[in-house]
Amino acid sequence: MAQLLSSSCSLTISSRNKPCLKHFDLASTSFSMSVSSKSSKSPFRRLFLNEQKPRKSSVVVHASAVSTSREAPVQTSSGDSLKPQRVMVIGGDGYCGWATALHLSNKGYEVAIVDSLVRRLFDHQLGLDSLTPISSIQNRLQRWKSLTGKSIELYIGDICDFEFLSETFQSFEPDAVVHFGEQRSAPYSMIDRPRAVYTQQNNVIGTLNVLFAIKEFREQCHLVKLGTMGEYGTPNIDIEEGYITITHNGRTDTLPYPKQASSFYHLSKVHDSHNIAFTCKAWGIRATDLNQGVVYGVRTDETAMHEELVNRLDYDGIFGTALNRFCVQAAVGHPLTVYGKGGQTRGYLDIRDTVQCVELAIANPAKPGEFRVFNQFTEHFSVNQLASLVTNAGEKLGLNVKTISVPNPRVEAEEHYYNPKHTKLVELGLKPHLLSDSLLDSLLNFAIQYKDRIDTKQIMPSVSWRKVGVKTKTVTT
Repeated sequence: MAQLLSSSCSLTISSRNKPCLKHFDLASTSFSMSVSSKSSKSPFRRLFLNEQKPRKSSVVVHASAVSTSREAPVQTSSGDSLKPQRVMVIGGDGYCGWATALHLSNKGYEVAIVDSLVRRLFDHQLGLDSLTPISSIQNRLQRWKSLTGKSIELYIGDICDFEFLSETFQSFEPDAVVHFGEQRSAPYSMIDRPRAVYTQQNNVIGTLNVLFAIKEFREQCHLVKLGTMGEYGTPNIDIEEGYITITHNGRTDTLPYPKQASSFYHLSKVHDSHNIAFTCKAWGIRATDLNQGVVYGVRTDETAMHEELVNRLDYDGIFGTALNRFCVQAAVGHPLTVYGKGGQTRGYLDIRDTVQCVELAIANPAKPGEFRVFNQFTEHFSVNQLASLVTNAGEKLGLNVKTISVPNPRVEAEEHYYNPKHTKLVELGLKPHLLSDSLLDSLLNFAIQYKDRIDTKQIMPSVSWRKVGVKTKTVTT
């Protein structure tokens, strides 16, 4: 059984057959990270709730309200232009998902967020925190409603629980599903065996459940899945977009591009891609795999509207990406920590381009049975290049920025060829926001603004690929 919490103060308790409505006052109620009472076997509960017994009455809640204002209707994948397209954003409380949910809502889509809120629990257990203060998901959505008149429905639960997911699909009836709902950190997946197992179970089973939900309840629904450029590794040839044409022993075929994952996290994403490709072929599902590069930045047009809408900024050694970490390090006078030789090169993109790419994929859906792969990045930089850019930008702001080389905690090539293709999203109309001095100034000023919230103990890497099984410190209550 799932509960529906409404920002218009109505409560729906849904079953597989009929919903029933009761009056409910959202403002007078506080919420904890509850999960479905029937999901006690999920890896989420086993890994993260083992320190306290779950309440027998715990339930799933999700928020819903009717939007009071809309932009021009967005054409649905079925060609129905009379109503806005309905988009379910799984993982919509996270970094990319939150910005995407607001962006789509602002563009006139009817949006629902599905999230277990486990990302917030990761911070609690590992003693981490976003540089920016993050409001509760309920407060975030109430603020969005008050500012725009637009509502975003909220379903709190674990997509590894198929009963919860199936009820959610039948309740919201999405035309498109944007799937961010995975454990997304390579270092996190390399901490120890339980977290490696959790990462693969959560990511692979969750995605598999989404595929089955689409097949069973919404066959025409378009899956937009967040993949990663890390699936490809760093081969000594050009990286194509998903597929490569090979001639071998006189015969030619177009095959999926070879994968060289570099962590248990990246391996889970490879398995996702294989499962999605198979179900497109076998069941006729339509899917777009967005192999995304490293995302930087905090602000989008929507998250900048109010402090309660601000996005998270991770700078620690587990969830923080190189550019964010460097900006925070520069702000507090800590040397920029370059791993090893610093020649590791990756694709990068602004968070504003992430939301733009997702919107383009939804507006131009794959055909039934088609598995598309888009490489989603706008530029590529080495770690040394990023350090140099941050150093120059910091000095213009009067910061004394130094750089040090630290032992690389990862197993990876530190000098390598890297030439990935990324033309398909540009052809669909992507207008990139390239990394510039003004953007770096903004990031550095953001770090300076919240300087008092920086925990310098979290700056150095704490997880080693070569010492998997050595547990990082876990905060207990």
